[in-house]
Amino acid sequence: MRHGDVAAQDVTRVARLRQWHTTHRLAFDAAVAVVVFVAILCGAVAGPHGPHGAHFPRFGARELTATTVVLAALACGALVLRRRLPRTVLAATGALTVVELVVQSDDPRAPVAGAAVIALFTVASRTDRPTTWRIGALTSVVLTAAAMFFGHRAWYAQENLAILAWTGMAAAAGDAVRSRRAYVDAIRERAERAERTREEEARRRVAEERLRIARELHDVVAHHIALVNVQAGVASHVMDNRPDQAKQALAHVREASRSALEELRATVGLLRQSDDPTAPTEPAPGLGVLDQLVDGFVRAGLPVALDLPPGPQPALPASVDLTAYRVVQEALTNVRKHAGDGARATVRILRTEGALTVTVQDDGRGAGPGEGAVPESGGGHGLIGMRERVQALRGTVVTGPRATGGFQVRVTLPLGGARTGGTTRA
Repeated sequence: MRHGDVAAQDVTRVARLRQWHTTHRLAFDAAVAVVVFVAILCGAVAGPHGPHGAHFPRFGARELTATTVVLAALACGALVLRRRLPRTVLAATGALTVVELVVQSDDPRAPVAGAAVIALFTVASRTDRPTTWRIGALTSVVLTAAAMFFGHRAWYAQENLAILAWTGMAAAAGDAVRSRRAYVDAIRERAERAERTREEEARRRVAEERLRIARELHDVVAHHIALVNVQAGVASHVMDNRPDQAKQALAHVREASRSALEELRATVGLLRQSDDPTAPTEPAPGLGVLDQLVDGFVRAGLPVALDLPPGPQPALPASVDLTAYRVVQEALTNVRKHAGDGARATVRILRTEGALTVTVQDDGRGAGPGEGAVPESGGGHGLIGMRERVQALRGTVVTGPRATGGFQVRVTLPLGGARTGGTTRA
């Protein structure tokens, strides 16, 4: 059996035992007091050796005195309160033991010391180690010295040494019980903390995944629905006078809706089980298909100038590639929705050794200078999702109106330490 399983069983066993002790604590302490009382009385009437020097006690060899019974009853009665007042009970049982040793000086036996031993064990099991050894040493010295000074036998008699041994063992046993209890408590605390940490981590991951899926759905739906809305408005406006242009607008609506359905299917496919054969396997969009994105806006009536680095470029990290694509998609969607019909947009991609910079500008021509700008702290979920995407990659986002009119979105994405994906143009 593994150590972890043994520790878990110990924790369970100790927890059940503690629950039982808590429920029946007073009855348990009373039962212990009765057992100790009976043991003291038996020790008071038993002789140290049997007939012919046998090595076992002989009961009835000594007379049971009233003093012993009274002192034993008082000491054992105090043991009922040993959990509530451990040090007080130890002081009381120790004092009663000294009284017995003084009163019965002609007999070196001290059976009442058994109650003091139990009280010392309780104190040791409920306090720290330095206090245990100080109190244990004081109790052992006081009781042993009383037996040596008030007894008529030699100071090194076995009865005197027995008191020293029993009090020392009580202190050691109580300290061992306290250490074991502390060890089990530490294991339980670590287990509970680990369980809480796992639950918190699971909740955090679920929240992050929900936020990521929400961003993906917003980027997909907002972009394509905006195009569908614009083209549908155009078709409705020119339906009577220019039916050929209305048909072209409806074709754009059909194409945009088909693209939206395909991207939604790909996004929802991420939620499928890994062994689901119907899950889509096509890669996420990136700057490699930026031309198609721009063409969709151009067909929707938004002139877009695309400025890309010349020649083939090394592959971008997959996360950076997708984020850059979504930034351009969201920025152009905002331009189409807010900058007016006569606005023009420029998309500029600049790659350096350590970063990728994406800039989307519009001139705000159709809405007047600055009218198409989305406030820095306002807007819908688009700018919020854009910032969350970029910040997740430790990038920066700068948005705001341009001095010459229009609006600008500038995103810088670091390239170091990210995982690379497929080939891309930028």
